Amino acid sequence: MLCFCQLNFCQILLLCPPFKHTECCVGPTSDKIGIMVSWKGIYFILFLFAGSFFGSIFMLGPVLPLMFINLSWYRWISSRLVATWLTLPVALLETMFGVKVVITGDAFVPGERSVIIMNHRTRVDWMFLWNCLMRYSYLRVEKICLKSSLKSVPGFGWAMQVAAFIFIHRKWKDDKSHFEDMIDYFCAIHEPLQLLIFPEGTDLTENNKARSNDFAEKNGLQKYEYVLHPRTTGFTFVVDRLREGKNLDAIHDITVAYPYNIPQTEKHLLLGDFPKEIHFHVHRYPADSLPTSKEDLQLWCHRRWEEKEERLRSFYQGEKNFHFTGQSTVPPCKSELRVLVVKLLSIVYWALFCSAMCLLIYLYSPVRWYFIISIVFFVLQERIFGGLEIIELACYRFLHKHPHLNSKKNE
Repeated sequence: MLCFCQLNFCQILLLCPPFKHTECCVGPTSDKIGIMVSWKGIYFILFLFAGSFFGSIFMLGPVLPLMFINLSWYRWISSRLVATWLTLPVALLETMFGVKVVITGDAFVPGERSVIIMNHRTRVDWMFLWNCLMRYSYLRVEKICLKSSLKSVPGFGWAMQVAAFIFIHRKWKDDKSHFEDMIDYFCAIHEPLQLLIFPEGTDLTENNKARSNDFAEKNGLQKYEYVLHPRTTGFTFVVDRLREGKNLDAIHDITVAYPYNIPQTEKHLLLGDFPKEIHFHVHRYPADSLPTSKEDLQLWCHRRWEEKEERLRSFYQGEKNFHFTGQSTVPPCKSELRVLVVKLLSIVYWALFCSAMCLLIYLYSPVRWYFIISIVFFVLQERIFGGLEIIELACYRFLHKHPHLNSKKNE
């Protein structure tokens, strides 16, 4: 079964009242502190939502017609526009909320085509990884496997469709064909990508750990404390397909750890419980060093998770850093001054952009009509056609006369 990321921002906003003091407090704090914490979280979530919502309509919307004219230009422009929004959570986490990011291990090659596999400690690991990629790679090349229901989320879901993220239904029989089409499409257009997948399939909680340990006991495997047993079907499929399409340079095996507080879900972010530090340890495996057979590749993945368990055990039971590995902090591809400038510009730009769009909607009726028509379009196209990434695939098949991207391989 393929892995997926769990993002439920809209559910959090609806189900978690932000003004209940007893829920907002993180630790033994007063009601006053609780209100402050809740407002910090609300500001974070609403700022991200406003950026994705107005960005989808006023930045990505005008680019959509390019899909029917020139797919190369459409993909080039849309990927960079989405990447500008991906800098916003990085900027807010580090600049405004003081989150410290420490990265050790092997270096990234900027823009390298790779599969990123990472342990799924919390439901928001995918977002924290952007703090790493903004320094060591390019955010515009990252794609994520997501559960299909998320494409219906206003703003977030629309932008993810334009970015051509891979949406799955968590059933391999239903997902295989679409997954195959998406990967073959990226290979056909020579689109460099870094595809993030979580082989564990879900985040580490007590219930999920109990299920993983039951699985281990039934199959005579080691029980894990700090990770879950990986599911390798999706992982091996992705690697094999990308290798066939000559679109894979390496696998980046990343171990993420939180030495202090661990924000397990989006609700913790809403309540202002941001991590004090995030540690990433990176292992880079060149594509030509990977096993060739499916069985050996599955065994390779399981061995990486055995190593993660031991690495995380040493991390949490030791000094809560990865220095024991003997690998120092990785020098970033971009200077910290450059990263700081990007973060500050991101906050200023998105604040001004969202404010300006609200003002234009209020002042001008043509803008209001465009705003309403765009919302209707985003909603209807997803319900009728299944999403913008499906329309993009159809456009490619039509423009290049391919009835099915993998038809030749299936013959």
